[in-house]
Amino acid sequence: MNSLKRLNPYINRYKVQLLLGVFFIILTNVFSVYSIKYVGKAVDLISDYLKSPSNNYALLLQQAGMIILFALISGVFKYFMRQTVIVSSRKIENDLKNDIYTHYQQLSLTFYRNNKIGDLMNRITEDVSAVRMYLGPGIMYSINLFFLLMIVLCFMLDVSTYLTICSLAPLPFLSIVIYKVSNTINQKSKEVQASQSGISSFVQDSFSGIRVIKSFNKEDKIINDYNESTLDYKQKSISLAKTEAFFFPLMLLIIGLSYILVLYVGGTEYMEGRISIGDIASFFMYINMLIWPFTSLGWVTSLKQRAKASMTRINEFIDAKSEIDESGTQEFHNGTIEFKDVSYTYPNTGIEALKKVSFKIEKGKTLAIMGKTGSGKSTIGMLLSRLIEPKSGKIKVNNIPINKFDLHSIREVCSVVPQDSFLFSETIYENILIGNSDATDEMIFEASKKACIYDSILGFDQGFQTKVGERGITLSGGQKQRISIARALVKNPELIIFDDSLSAVDTETEEQILKNIKHDIQKATSVIITHRISSAKNADYVLILENGRIIQEGTPKDLLKQEGWFLDLYRKQN
Repeated sequence: MNSLKRLNPYINRYKVQLLLGVFFIILTNVFSVYSIKYVGKAVDLISDYLKSPSNNYALLLQQAGMIILFALISGVFKYFMRQTVIVSSRKIENDLKNDIYTHYQQLSLTFYRNNKIGDLMNRITEDVSAVRMYLGPGIMYSINLFFLLMIVLCFMLDVSTYLTICSLAPLPFLSIVIYKVSNTINQKSKEVQASQSGISSFVQDSFSGIRVIKSFNKEDKIINDYNESTLDYKQKSISLAKTEAFFFPLMLLIIGLSYILVLYVGGTEYMEGRISIGDIASFFMYINMLIWPFTSLGWVTSLKQRAKASMTRINEFIDAKSEIDESGTQEFHNGTIEFKDVSYTYPNTGIEALKKVSFKIEKGKTLAIMGKTGSGKSTIGMLLSRLIEPKSGKIKVNNIPINKFDLHSIREVCSVVPQDSFLFSETIYENILIGNSDATDEMIFEASKKACIYDSILGFDQGFQTKVGERGITLSGGQKQRISIARALVKNPELIIFDDSLSAVDTETEEQILKNIKHDIQKATSVIITHRISSAKNADYVLILENGRIIQEGTPKDLLKQEGWFLDLYRKQN
């Protein structure tokens, strides 16, 4: 159970409540078991009455009253027991989910490229829920069984040592069965969890790509693939259920043997005059009290094995380290940016995106990066915003290595307009506000006007309060790009990166947007990644990339005077 040791800090955080819960478990069992003594006395009174009728009604009512009183007290403590142990497990579940989500936020893009979103979601939901079941019912029933067994054992030994040994003799076999089957449950639990993650990932992908599925008429194939995934999950779940189903009847059979032994040995002891009828009745009730705890032992074992499998999966992601060096402490201030022999290889594909790239951008200048698809343009943008780290070479700002700066201070003054123009499932207003949570309405409206989206937004029935749907599905590509630009501009950044962010708008709108934000670009250092001459012609400097290397560089005027990729593209686009 080494994987579950990761939970110790969370348990320590709520140890007072959990220890209080243990105290209530002890009190619950003490009053529950002690009430059985009065049941035994009541049975003896009835037995004596049958042998020799007498007026013992008051004494019998007294025993009944004590049984009811002790049951009520036990019920009160059982309520407090659940309010401490189960509530603590819910709090630990909340803390664990928050910590996992926080850790997810700190991981680099490489991690998300190597893992499916559905699997990430499953580990923070289903796996954490499985761990909570171990921390709540699992711990509670385990502790309950231990103390109940100790208390019941004391009461049973007080009546008859020989009868106690005989009635509890089958229970060690129960432990052996649990030990033998637990490994099987653990392995099958892992398989079930992995299969469930696969289904979550498949469903998430299919819903995100519903446009493609419908466009290519692939609904039937997707349904068949989904059915195959669920069939695999069903078979593994049924296999696990069969193993667990074998547990419970076997445990009931073993406990049934205890009943038979109590009946036979107890009857023999009674006939020899060593115990009373009430003692035998009490023994039956003691064994009956142990039925559920011992029956639940198999269920608790299953919970622990599932929690172990789930925590192992959670630990895999918690132990994942970001490739981004976050040790820097200096406050970032914009200045001259220099790439010196920078190379980067994507770990998930092995593609060498950049090969010893070197260039400089002066503070407040505009750099345009052009090249064919896959030439490494977007990689430079991600390196500048420190979403990824170079494999070799240096990136410096004001001659200071970029990893010496505090990561958050870099991103605080940097705005990125990504290529895919991702929008959250919120209103247009809230999507723009993400760029600057302190922005006023006037700032948001002004940024929208600069991005040439203000009039379009006002044309919607709900204006800026229009919900954009999942990933902005209700908007066109050009509208999403312009909202992303507004989100970047409202931040008033010192460094702004446009990653092919005008590809979905027409040339006329592109010209207007660039004209509107010219003042903002002049104040900030800007990087424009583009395929269009129109976006690059006003830049201070242009880099042309091919297969991760710079094949041309210079001012737009200089590049138009020499034969090469830039002039060739200029002629084609004109």
